Amino acid sequence: MSRARVLLLNPALGPLDYRVPYGMTAEPGSIVVAPLGPRQLTGVVWEPERMPSDAEVGDNRLRNLISVHDAPPLAAPLRRLIEWTSDYYLAPPGAVLRMALPSSSALESGRTVLEYRATGLIPDRLTPQRAQALERIGDRQGLVRELALIADVSDAVIRGLCKAGAIEPVEVALDTPFPEPDPDHAAPELTAEQREAADRFTEAVEAHSFQPFVLDGVTGSGKTEVYFEGVAAAIRAGRQSLVLLPEIALTEPFLRRFATRFGVLPVAWHSGLRQSQRRRAWRAIASGEAKVVVGARSALFLPYRDLGLIVIDEAHEASFKQEDGVQYHARDTAVMRGHFEDIPIILASATPAIETRHQVELGRYEEVKLPARFGGAQLPEIAAIDLLQDPPPRGHWLAPTLVKAIEETLERGEQSLLFLNRRGYAPLTLCRHCGHRFQCPNCTAWLVEHRLIHRLQCHHCGLIAKPPEVCPECKAEDSLVACGPGVERIADEVAALFPDAPRAIVTSDTIWSPAKAAEFVARMEANEISIVIGTQLVTKGYHFPNLTLVGVVDADLGLAGGDLRAAERTFQQIAQVAGRAGRGSKPGRVFVQTHDVNAPVIQALVSGDGESFYTAETETRHEAGAPPFGRMAAIVVSSENAQAAIETARLIGKTAPHIDQMHVFGPAPAPLAMLRGRHRHRLLVHARRSLDVQDVIRDWLGALTWPGSVRVSVDVDPYSFL
Repeated sequence: MSRARVLLLNPALGPLDYRVPYGMTAEPGSIVVAPLGPRQLTGVVWEPERMPSDAEVGDNRLRNLISVHDAPPLAAPLRRLIEWTSDYYLAPPGAVLRMALPSSSALESGRTVLEYRATGLIPDRLTPQRAQALERIGDRQGLVRELALIADVSDAVIRGLCKAGAIEPVEVALDTPFPEPDPDHAAPELTAEQREAADRFTEAVEAHSFQPFVLDGVTGSGKTEVYFEGVAAAIRAGRQSLVLLPEIALTEPFLRRFATRFGVLPVAWHSGLRQSQRRRAWRAIASGEAKVVVGARSALFLPYRDLGLIVIDEAHEASFKQEDGVQYHARDTAVMRGHFEDIPIILASATPAIETRHQVELGRYEEVKLPARFGGAQLPEIAAIDLLQDPPPRGHWLAPTLVKAIEETLERGEQSLLFLNRRGYAPLTLCRHCGHRFQCPNCTAWLVEHRLIHRLQCHHCGLIAKPPEVCPECKAEDSLVACGPGVERIADEVAALFPDAPRAIVTSDTIWSPAKAAEFVARMEANEISIVIGTQLVTKGYHFPNLTLVGVVDADLGLAGGDLRAAERTFQQIAQVAGRAGRGSKPGRVFVQTHDVNAPVIQALVSGDGESFYTAETETRHEAGAPPFGRMAAIVVSSENAQAAIETARLIGKTAPHIDQMHVFGPAPAPLAMLRGRHRHRLLVHARRSLDVQDVIRDWLGALTWPGSVRVSVDVDPYSFL
């Protein structure tokens, strides 16, 4: 009799054993359908020795596998990555496996599907919900459920519009082949330095061996064009490449650059894809047909048939760390995938993280530098504006020096960018009479005013409320005031100062899809926008030759909060946004507004001496035993029952193991003491680098029990301390 150990797409279950019926082949990696009680679940066959089962079941008690999907099996390197991710990040293996099989429809053999789109016809019976649906759907296309989610209406509304003729079905081919990129389509003319770097990457791809590279190039130095040569080498060898980007909004500009270089678009993978698009992409990736995949961090776990190169663009970005579900860091996990696949990996950044720099110093990563901008463009001059000496007028946020610079830039017909990493109009609204502050009822956070769409919103749980006419506490009229600036408030100030200058607000509220990003890029390139006001969304990836001025409205914003990476992140963010200025033939200028011009991070930016800043910051981390010189893990306890949360947190703290050079701090209420209606407490584990923290935590928590209403999550190598 043949047995198979199967890992199901159920995070609550470990591996289970099944009988393989006569005539069925279920090798390790095969994607199968297995019975579980009355249900049928998808799973993957695993090697028994690599996925031990909690209890051995006799042959006579095994149930038969139902079927094997007509899809390529998950290769051994991907299975090893799933095991490593589960072990390192203390995540259920079934939860990690789900990231490799994100679309059940991709496993089906159907070749067409019916999607729906608006016809332009307005039905006779136009209810408010139908009107909302047609407005929000616009020219989008998708399944009924997808359109209903886009429009925020029920499926019945969409089906009613279909019957009325306002929406029509469209047959979509699911397995249409993707065009193959041409590595010689438009080969660039590289400088000597760029050519040397490109040749190194090409050699590594051809050698088919594991080698992590750090491509450290100043903004505008042509890092993309250089690692494209590594991608071209992989295409020539008939192998696949993966390029990870930190933001979905960066996908569209990147796709255009790729198409210019290789003649066709790459295969995209991100949350904005329709279900049919995800299915087509997944099958093309699994079959090896998709030669180049560009996507968000989730693309890392897809089942590539013959991966030859991984590139992490803007590798320093904190958004590569997943903060819910499986809390993995895509940068570090990608290095492990490169190791298991035995292929090179390129970490590209103008401001590499301290953890990455440390790996270079240890000799584990090879550094490739591009110290100069491409085409003779010069790095912009950076100057600090001391807000204590040069303050904005009362009720304003832009210093006179910055306002004058914007004025001069407009006179020259050039573009300006104002950066403030805070969405909305104001972070806090209060009553001037009684002091009432508008707080989210589900989170320990203020409601942010979004004046453009007339609502108050919690940026943590998504709660939306209509701004009241009177104070809900004292009933005073016209007493509500906005405190502090967001990008919308800066945009209002710009409109008052420069009423004739066309402007755009760029945040995740306005650029929520690749199509919106493409529209913004087109307007900038056509010089239809003179002043951009944006958040961190505009700090990277964009190339606008006519943008010559950058103003950082509040450089001190990111330094608050006690985050161990606060100074490093502020330096990276401002250096990246400064790099948007002067990327063409025109020189660029950068003004950084701050209340502390002597802060080390501000001094490093103004002097251009980033190396001294990194050296000092690294030494501080070393003295504190902080990453990368020590290890950290956060244990977060949450429950809708406040008492249950604190009692469980105290139990975990009281039973903490006493191990030399390991300290457990807490429990203490988390800075976000309530999130989405759940009370939260945190413990922080700090240990020497050599200690296997995962084993310690696994044994520690595994010996405890707590109420089912309590959720305990472990964040290894935390990036968020909220």
